[in-house]
Amino acid sequence: MSVDLDAAKQKLLTLQEEYETRIEKIKNDIQNPQDELNKDWEDQAISIRQNDTRQLLAAEAHQNLIYVKNALGIIANGTYGECEVCGKDIQPQRLEAVPYATLCMDHAE
Repeated sequence: MSVDLDAAKQKLLTLQEEYETRIEKIKNDIQNPQDELNKDWEDQAISIRQNDTRQLLAAEAHQNLIYVKNALGIIANGTYGECEVCGKDIQPQRLEAVPYATLCMDHAE
């Protein structure tokens, strides 16, 4: 395999930090809204929709954080870059684009 494990690990650690920061910021925004509860019903509806969107973004970031932590574990056990279905090498371009990929392109489709 021609994957630079040190570079992959560093990229994953950077992603981990980004996702953790994003999750914390979203939680903070939800728990500490910037504006008081609006008396206008339309403004309240907008605030509720924004919080729903924030919660979806937090859930997505949390799921991606799980993928990143899983990939870091795979590096540690020595099987990073191997497809978990067929065992063949995952294409380096795929790992560059999605460093937490666990499937080759054939099995990702």
